[in-house]
Amino acid sequence: MLAVEGLHAHYGRAHILHGVSLTVGRGEVVCLLGRNGAGKSTTMKAIMGLVPPSAGSVRFEGASLAGRPPHAVARAGIGYVPEERRIFADLTVLENLEVGRRPARPQLRPWTPEQLFALFPSLGAMRHRTGGRMSGGEQQMLTIARTLMGNPRLLLLDEPSEGLAPVVVERMAAAIAELKAEGLSILLSEQNLTFAGAVADRACILEVGQVRHEGPMDALLADAPLRARYLSV
Repeated sequence: MLAVEGLHAHYGRAHILHGVSLTVGRGEVVCLLGRNGAGKSTTMKAIMGLVPPSAGSVRFEGASLAGRPPHAVARAGIGYVPEERRIFADLTVLENLEVGRRPARPQLRPWTPEQLFALFPSLGAMRHRTGGRMSGGEQQMLTIARTLMGNPRLLLLDEPSEGLAPVVVERMAAAIAELKAEGLSILLSEQNLTFAGAVADRACILEVGQVRHEGPMDALLADAPLRARYLSV
């Protein structure tokens, strides 16, 4: 589904990514792990074209994304949920969802508001509430739901559990499991190892913009020295 090879990226003169390579298979959940500043968010932004890569390649379903602007990457079938959420505070839940609506894609069941309310029941109970009157967890669910209205085949989730109450984190994990069951491919970045372990098939650990480890999530959870080396604070 997604193949990233030798990706380099800069912010001005600051060299952030140093040859990042990773893959995401169809219907697979892959988690980017690492300490603050490891390059997880920059990797996602580079895939989306928000930070133009300075070297390397990004291929989605076999097609190169080189030089494509973010809106073209989204139209190709990649949905991006940024850490900042960026909902429209003056629009209602339903209006936010309509902003994200895109035509149906071949061989993919299109998402509707009612299906998303089944995925996130709390949103259905506040469909006419404006985004600015929602909690952080509710806004996070709305951001994911709005992105799904674009009918992506690959979903990029940047720190989906950040700052959320435990009960909301559990709901988020359940939603990701349901999305995977629908056949959606997901690349997420996380610092919450418990959350990542509950949803991901594979882990990719970044440190100072380089991939230091890649393998099954179960193997990482069973390897305390590896976790201590790259993930402990």
